[in-house]
Amino acid sequence: MHKTRLIIGLALTYAIFGVLLNSVGTVILQSIETFGVTKGAASSLEGFKDLSIAATSFLLAAQLPRFGLRRAMIGALALVAVACLAMPLAPGFWTTRLMFLAVGVGFGIAKVSVYSFVGLLTDSSARHASLLNVIEGVFMLGVLSGYWIFAAFINPADPADLHWLDVYYGLAAASMVALVLLVLTPFDESAVDDSANATHGAGAKFAEMVALAWRPLSLAFIAAIFCYVLVEQGIGSWLPTFNRELLGLSAQMSVQAASIFAICLALGRLGAGVIVRRTGWFPLVCGCLGGMAAVIVAVLPLATAHHAPVTGWAGAPVAAYLLPMIGLLMAPIYPALNSAILSAMPPREQPAMVGLIVVFSALGGTTGSFIVGHIFAAFQGTTAFYVLLVPIAALAVAATLVRRRSGAVRPV
Repeated sequence: MHKTRLIIGLALTYAIFGVLLNSVGTVILQSIETFGVTKGAASSLEGFKDLSIAATSFLLAAQLPRFGLRRAMIGALALVAVACLAMPLAPGFWTTRLMFLAVGVGFGIAKVSVYSFVGLLTDSSARHASLLNVIEGVFMLGVLSGYWIFAAFINPADPADLHWLDVYYGLAAASMVALVLLVLTPFDESAVDDSANATHGAGAKFAEMVALAWRPLSLAFIAAIFCYVLVEQGIGSWLPTFNRELLGLSAQMSVQAASIFAICLALGRLGAGVIVRRTGWFPLVCGCLGGMAAVIVAVLPLATAHHAPVTGWAGAPVAAYLLPMIGLLMAPIYPALNSAILSAMPPREQPAMVGLIVVFSALGGTTGSFIVGHIFAAFQGTTAFYVLLVPIAALAVAATLVRRRSGAVRPV
């Protein structure tokens, strides 16, 4: 019973962070509309979110088992609830930045804890991959629902209306529900905590994490994760603005259309657990990368050809539907890479590796949003998205190095 309730608590926590973390694209659009900030300034939101994730994961990941994974998640949820309440009570762009800073710190703690719990709750690589894909799929369902939840609070007649900030009352309440659920669900975490060993103090564990990052296999894996998240966040964070400024959709429709991207990511991740068992991770990743490049090259010219404003879904250009479907091809890559390396490691090393995953995922996300945002401002959205072909190619090279370093390809 405790195990089932814990899985529900982990999934709910991850869904809440899915809504908040991936609201950056919507909040960028609304910050431009409501607070009158520039695109360059708006792109800093990704940095406040991702750099705080990176710093938290790097500094605390190896120490969380000593403190208690469940207790750490409870603290993270409390911090997020307070930050959400601040948004409608003290509206402003700096409040928005601080909210994403708090969400980043909370997620840095939550992701290390959730991934470590997956190792505790499963006893084989197949079950590990299955549960990890389910939780990542729930995360993407949170992302999907977030687009529509936020869109429901945007005033289509006056996008600058502060009413959209009321959405954060509901998110604060959801955070408190997850917090209470975790408070009521004790669990034995001793398998990931070797604090009784005097040779594994805080400094030693941090040194182990740094040493782990310098392994050749880890370096190739980190490069692959960095490039993947760069592409995903580059598209996800700027897709609503792309829809608004290049395709002529209204602010509300721009956010709703971007939800197709989240739908595709969710479906792809929920189905990836079945596919990867049959193909192995490397053929799956390579096929997905080739498909992503093909979608960008084929669909962006359609966006360039569209110039008319859109007043309804019937008049939306085909690019508004096709470009977000790149999420289907992206979806299997992240969990496949993560599960391949984590399931091969002992539980004691997993929190440190998850910390590295989170750190470089966050850095990749910040870099992607920064690059796309500034190219978007200097040129146009299609040019910014074409540039993403470079990290897609780099990801293919990094994945090949991971395969060579890890030996023969095997199903995750």
